[in-house]
Amino acid sequence: MMNALTPWAVSASAELAADTGAIFERASDHFHFKVTATSDSIWIQTELPGGGRVAFRAAYSPGTNLEITKNKSNQHQGIDLDVSSAIGRQTVSIIIDQAEQWPVLHYTTTLVPAKDLSIPSWPKDILFNGKNDNPEQTKGKIHASQFGARTGFLYVSETTPKSSTLLYLQNLTALSGYCEQTETSLADTVGGEWPELGFSLPSSKTPIKAGKKVILSDAFIAFSNEIPEKEPAIMRLFLNLLARIYLLLPRPETQYKDWPQILDNGLSDLIESPGCWSQVAGQKYFNAYVSDYETPPEIMVQLAVLLPLLDYVEWSKKDLEVMKTIREGLPSFYDKELGTIMRWLPAAEDRLKGEEEQKAPKVMDSWYLHHPLLNLSRLALKGDKVAEELFLESLDFAIKVAHHFKYKWPVFYKMDTLEIIKAETAEGKGGEKDVAGIYAHIMLQAWELTKEKRYLNEAGKAAKTLQGYGFEIFYQANNTAFSAGALLRLYKITDNKLYLELSYMCLAGIFRNVQLWDCNYGYGKNFPKFFSLYPLNDAPYTAVYEEQEVFCAFHDYLKHAEDIDLLPSAKLLIAEYIRYLVDRAVYYYPTMLPKDMLEEKPKIGEVAPKLWIALEDLQDGWLKSGTVGQEVYGAGNAFGILPRHYLQIPDAPFMVYVDYPTSGFKAVKGKNIRFSILGDQRLQCRMMIVKTTSSKLPAFTVTAKGIKSPLKGIPSKDGHLEYLLTGNQQITISWRSKKQTVNSFVK
Repeated sequence: MMNALTPWAVSASAELAADTGAIFERASDHFHFKVTATSDSIWIQTELPGGGRVAFRAAYSPGTNLEITKNKSNQHQGIDLDVSSAIGRQTVSIIIDQAEQWPVLHYTTTLVPAKDLSIPSWPKDILFNGKNDNPEQTKGKIHASQFGARTGFLYVSETTPKSSTLLYLQNLTALSGYCEQTETSLADTVGGEWPELGFSLPSSKTPIKAGKKVILSDAFIAFSNEIPEKEPAIMRLFLNLLARIYLLLPRPETQYKDWPQILDNGLSDLIESPGCWSQVAGQKYFNAYVSDYETPPEIMVQLAVLLPLLDYVEWSKKDLEVMKTIREGLPSFYDKELGTIMRWLPAAEDRLKGEEEQKAPKVMDSWYLHHPLLNLSRLALKGDKVAEELFLESLDFAIKVAHHFKYKWPVFYKMDTLEIIKAETAEGKGGEKDVAGIYAHIMLQAWELTKEKRYLNEAGKAAKTLQGYGFEIFYQANNTAFSAGALLRLYKITDNKLYLELSYMCLAGIFRNVQLWDCNYGYGKNFPKFFSLYPLNDAPYTAVYEEQEVFCAFHDYLKHAEDIDLLPSAKLLIAEYIRYLVDRAVYYYPTMLPKDMLEEKPKIGEVAPKLWIALEDLQDGWLKSGTVGQEVYGAGNAFGILPRHYLQIPDAPFMVYVDYPTSGFKAVKGKNIRFSILGDQRLQCRMMIVKTTSSKLPAFTVTAKGIKSPLKGIPSKDGHLEYLLTGNQQITISWRSKKQTVNSFVK
């Protein structure tokens, strides 16, 4: 049964049925665009393959007669219109980009109000309207759409008539001025029900001011004549259309951050701050949150800090005594009776008060068993015998649980009885769907460690149960990213393309949960948030721990993908997420934020504004951040970034920093240096020659393969040297000191 139409849709379909003539027309291979005017709106009517029709409302003025006062062709790609009505003057810029496989319609609308205006409601800007502009004759499927403050997008296919698929994306960054004036949020502003979809201005709390220019819409729509019906095709097309729009989307500039200094600050506070530690039976353990002394120690917290510290130690060749302290406490989490590691320290379980379902003895959050096992396996593969013993002795229990739940885990269960405490994340939504993926990852690690075929078979069985989840695969961001990597590895081992397609499904689930806009209103003006990732599919904030682990998992994913023909859109989006995280992750530290935007009474522990320990949460612009607490287990932030983005040169007074992922780096004193920049060549990245001594940098020559002229470096105020490069590029660096000349080649 079709949803009832709003008055806006009824009026619009009646007026659109009357052919008033085109102000502008443009045709592509499968689509025809026609700009028309009705009494209250400017429309872009689009004819789709198979007889489909959709109209986009580019401008609106309720209850008045619009008058087009000026129109000007925009380099044959579109048209610019000046529109006058009682509410004020609007300008509409319409562009149809046909440079690549999928055409993109882009329209931007601004308003200069004639009077102070209160906006009580506003119509959606998409109307599927069928033959004779009759919306009731159409049907469609909404594959995915905005939730909360994530990207303002819609991914839909028209199925009656069977015509096409489109990805609609509202550039919400451009609307921050409206929100700042009206004290509104852009969360949940893109959506709707068939056939009325798209973006609607949030109802204002305070008016927009007369004479002050404000953007009302900045929409991008990518079109495909494909109607994907099977899951792999739906996921691939989503990634492709998202990357297509991303290339056209205005993106904020990034800035170099001094991560070596940030790391030193964080390491000092992590080790020395008493709020980061608790003691049980003479052994020290990390708290989950600063000054949280009530919750017993958790094994995930210990390992979530230890693994990034290990990355840093291997990179820096330094010894950290704190790592010995963490390692010494790990065996105390093992329960000999159950034959597995436990979430809560058994010796301190009596502290649990049961105020939350999982805060009870022997209650396990499904993903929580597997995440520590994954980190123990990583330690084991690096030769840590204690970690290897804990890992191998816990595997049979993990397999027992997987078989009991038939690879479909609930949210919470009792470890001793396997009784389900909470079956579903929400009614009808099922349990933690991506746990099968992280379980497969653990089994692959066990197979790599022991060479026992049964573990590889377990990985394959678990992975196949992920079929059919689609965008709902995403439960927790880091685990979905680990799943993507495990599935990619399974594909390489077995050559079964199913695993590659499931890997893309995980990536689509992740990129469906990012925020491709900057919240430049309220407190949001104090920190960048473009391309941030939400930790859970229903989380209202972004979180440092999950973001840091996705960042590391994505690096690993690209490493494993180097020798396969990976989907170009996947490479592009992964590299850009990494670049933006390196730019904005520093703002999780409260030291980087104004004190007045920090929560004074967090849910757990306390927030110490001068402590270089990251906040768990960054919120929407009108809300204070740090509402959950200051996250000790998110301390791996800087320790994950430094080893992956700073390339050390033996006995040289500098390091090479690249904000894109790289591979193949080798540095031997007096010999060549080789590395490749990954990602997409259509997008830029930054390389810095970062000096590590007080002396001036040597003279450098930097060239890119395929470009004859050397690249020019820009000196920074700190004495570093900055270069703008592109992804998927090979660079040559040579430098000359007073004593010798060294040539370095990036291959």
